Amino acid sequence: MFNMLSCSVCSSVGLAVVFFLVMLFALGMNETLKYRAKFTFFILASAVAAGIWIPLMFFRIRSWKNAILPARGVVIIAKMLGINYHLRGKENTVKDTGCVVLINHQSSLDLCVLGELWLSMDHCCVISKKEILYLGPFGLACWLWGTVFIDRGNVEESRQIINDTAESIRLAKRRLLLFPEGRRHSNSTLLPFKKGAFHVAIESQMPIQPVVVSKYYFLSDKRKQFHSGNSYITILPPIPTAGMTKDDLPKLMEQAHEVMNKTFVESTRECFADHIESLKEE
Repeated sequence: MFNMLSCSVCSSVGLAVVFFLVMLFALGMNETLKYRAKFTFFILASAVAAGIWIPLMFFRIRSWKNAILPARGVVIIAKMLGINYHLRGKENTVKDTGCVVLINHQSSLDLCVLGELWLSMDHCCVISKKEILYLGPFGLACWLWGTVFIDRGNVEESRQIINDTAESIRLAKRRLLLFPEGRRHSNSTLLPFKKGAFHVAIESQMPIQPVVVSKYYFLSDKRKQFHSGNSYITILPPIPTAGMTKDDLPKLMEQAHEVMNKTFVESTRECFADHIESLKEE
């Protein structure tokens, strides 16, 4: 069975690569069409990378381990698109307890960031909007690897699910990966954070693990450009929440935003400087 799945994966990925190369050759130098072709390839290839392993996932339903092979897949897909992520600060990873992992949000390419983190941390899980569950095989795969789905239109139900998740972070030592900005953006600084992630951290009394991804200088939605490039993923030292109450929430949000925004600006500057230096060497 495993050999059959491996053959299917190779065939599917092979077809996706051929499609991608043909599209780029046909599109020539048209930046807008290249942009769309690359994102089309990314979406299709990511769906294959997740869905192809579904039969194996049924042997351990709702286990975080089900996402390991899809995570490796999206990491490879990123490299195929010319994106190289450099993970730093692994020594800062929270050990022996659960935590709330905060990640800045820039693009759907952040799925690759989740893949990188899934491969370097144990017991990861994410909270996602309920609509993702209905995206065919990809939605089923998300459910099988333990994604927690919430209905944003039902505030009371969402609050209860988040409270239950907070309890599981503490008892099962889960790492809950969240985007505190609430939406994607391409600004030069981080957006203000939403309260949800911090409520979970305080409720569970588990530390916050800030993770900062440098700005995607190679990507522009406005100009419809999608080039090759590098991005730094920096795992920062954890922020403890033990003993905190809801009264401490504003201070905790400010502390997390300050340290993450500072690292975002600095790592973006560093990454772009390395890019300029590499161009000079060519």
